Order: sequence, then structure tokens, then C-alpha cells
Amino acid sequence: MSKKKKSEGRKDQELGSVTLLGNTKTNYPETYAPEVLEKFPNKNPDNDAWTSFICTEFTSLCPKTGQPDFAKIFINYIADKEMVESKSLKIYLFSFRNHGDFHEDCVQKICKDLFKLMKPKYIEVQGDFTPRGGIAIFPFASMSNGSKEFNELKKIRMANYTPGKYGMDLARLY
Repeated sequence: MSKKKKSEGRKDQELGSVTLLGNTKTNYPETYAPEVLEKFPNKNPDNDAWTSFICTEFTSLCPKTGQPDFAKIFINYIADKEMVESKSLKIYLFSFRNHGDFHEDCVQKICKDLFKLMKPKYIEVQGDFTPRGGIAIFPFASMSNGSKEFNELKKIRMANYTPGKYGMDLARLY
């Protein structure tokens, strides 16, 4: 009988600063907490590949009334040397639950925090907020690493943006 070859995965030293993944007790912050975001090294920085996250249960608070606002948040990025760890992203997005800010500010903040963490080649964040008072709001933010190629991508994506364009048909999720 031949021995099964062990799968080649990441070694502990390759996990970067990942500490939340694998913990049996998750502590959810009560206030906005960008410090919970964790990253790990991208094994393929020479390849341009999209990574997308869809948070279907994002919640923040109206800064004036304190009433909850609900949204789907779409995060699309092209990594460079580092990537965001998904459990830390989930906890980070949860930290907006008691955060009072306008929809547009939440989306800008998420984009800036993730760009600061990972320094991706390109990132975009779109919010699909549940209508309140008869108005739906779809804020969109993007950032690039400054290279000609990704500045051009940013210009194209911004020029062609319409609500829902860079999200997905959510029927595919369920």
C-alpha cells in the first residue's frame, strides 16, 4: 500500500498575523474596530486575480436618529503582497453595528481601512442599503496602488458605475 501524500498547505509561519481564525470564542467589539483586521501573505502576488466578499447582513446606525441601517456590502479587490483574513473582516464589519455614520461614510471608511491594511493593487467597496424613507442609497468607493494600470482600472470602473453593477445577483447566494 502506498502512503497518502500530505496536502501542501500553508505553514504556521506563512499565516502572517492571523490570530482570530481557529479561536473557539469570538469576541465581537461593541464599537467600530479597524484594529481587528488581520492579513496574511499572498502566495501569488504576480498574478492579478479578483477576490470578492459579500456581506449580506451589514448594519450601522443613523448618526442623527440612532436607528439601524441595513445593507449588503460588496468588496472586490486585486491583492498585491497581502490579503485580508475573512474571519477578521467579518468581525470588523460587525463592529459597525453600533457605529453612527452616514452610508457613504461607512463605505469610504471600509475602503480606506482595507486599503491601509493590505495595500492591494486595486479595491472597491459598494453598499446596497435598504431603502428608508423611500430612498435607496448605493455608495461606491475605490482606491488603486497608483500604478498606471490600476489607476486606469479605477477610472473605468468609476466612469461606468451604476448601482448594482459591481455586485452580483443575490439569488445566486441563496
